[in-house]
Amino acid sequence: MRKRGIFFKVFTYTTIFLFIMVSVTVGLFSQQFLLFYHTNQAQQIYTSYSNLNNQLLERSEEEIIRIAGEFFSFNPSFDFYIRANDGQIIFSTPNVDFDDDSDIGSHRIRMNVGEHTLFAINRIASQADYSSLIQRSLLAIAGLMSIGVLGAFIFARQMTSPIKRLASDTKKMTALEDVSPLPKRHDEIGHLAYDVHSMYNKLKDEIMRVREMQDSQRYFFSAASHELKTPIAATSVLLEGMIENIGDYKDHPKYLRECMKLMDSQNKTISEILELVNLNDSRIIPNPKEINLHKAVTAILPSYQTLADANGQCITLNVPKEYFCITDSSMFEKIMSNVMLNAVQNTPSDGEIRIWSESVADQYRLCVLNTGVYIDENNLSKLFDPFYRVDKARTRKEGRSGLGLTIVRKTLESMNADFELIQAKEGILFWFDLPSA
Repeated sequence: MRKRGIFFKVFTYTTIFLFIMVSVTVGLFSQQFLLFYHTNQAQQIYTSYSNLNNQLLERSEEEIIRIAGEFFSFNPSFDFYIRANDGQIIFSTPNVDFDDDSDIGSHRIRMNVGEHTLFAINRIASQADYSSLIQRSLLAIAGLMSIGVLGAFIFARQMTSPIKRLASDTKKMTALEDVSPLPKRHDEIGHLAYDVHSMYNKLKDEIMRVREMQDSQRYFFSAASHELKTPIAATSVLLEGMIENIGDYKDHPKYLRECMKLMDSQNKTISEILELVNLNDSRIIPNPKEINLHKAVTAILPSYQTLADANGQCITLNVPKEYFCITDSSMFEKIMSNVMLNAVQNTPSDGEIRIWSESVADQYRLCVLNTGVYIDENNLSKLFDPFYRVDKARTRKEGRSGLGLTIVRKTLESMNADFELIQAKEGILFWFDLPSA
């Protein structure tokens, strides 16, 4: 059996309620109208016969008959009769009904006239009158019900349309389909729709975030396994050659040193992978304190100045000595070390690496610019991805793991610091913000 929708139920219940209310209202008004009408007609009868009643007072039976006959001759539409105390009818009009239980709608008034009683009858409401009243009552009910049904239809549609729309949207939500927001309403339905759509958007964002995280994890594991497999395979080849004493591999000290280099590279990669895992799991918690920005940067530069001089590169520093910021000193050193290593390795010979800082609102922005470096926009957005290398052959040969900028990004995210890597006019610019002390 097909289930009835909410519109059918609301419309049916509203219509039934309206029918009951209209029927009761029309019935009560009909009864009140009849009561008023009968009372009014009784008053008119009393007024019409009061003059006759006064004339009959203290009259003999013969005079009563004479006066009643004269009254009827002038008022032939009136029905009445006069009865003595012993029950004998002494006068009556031709069509009078002597039954004390009057017909429906008739009025009978008793007036005492001495030893006689005057019964005045006025048939003001016959059966046809009642039929007419019933017909009019039914017409009134039909008219009011027509208006009520139309109102119930509009009411049911207005009430159920947003609910049906919301039900349709929730069905789409289960399939993670896009849904358009409902028109703004300031009632409970509007609040419910807003809450449902807000919950769906948050859930959808969370699902997308989880999917991106899963995709990122799959990519990371795939890239990590490849990075780890390469030095292991190379080491295995070297060891097998030495074990078999094949050709040049007989020079064991030489190739053992090569194996050690490969193992050191692998150990470094594993250490960086573990550091990324700890950053992702929030196991590394920042311990901010006040540091002098100029001194912190100056302390890191000597480690890379020699390498820069060997490449014919120039490092310029322009960080005011009065800049103090709040940050984790070890995390700051890790960030600057990876950024400087990346800058020295990517800046061309005779190029310049500029380091400067500037005040931005209540923060200090530290900037590092590699002049003469230009990277395609598509590649630029991937530099923070783990194990991504623009020039895979050259950077692998230089012993770069491809995790440096990934660690920089994760570290800055754990510090809730703003940062950006952009293609500037003179080269690649990287900046990040630190709160001022």
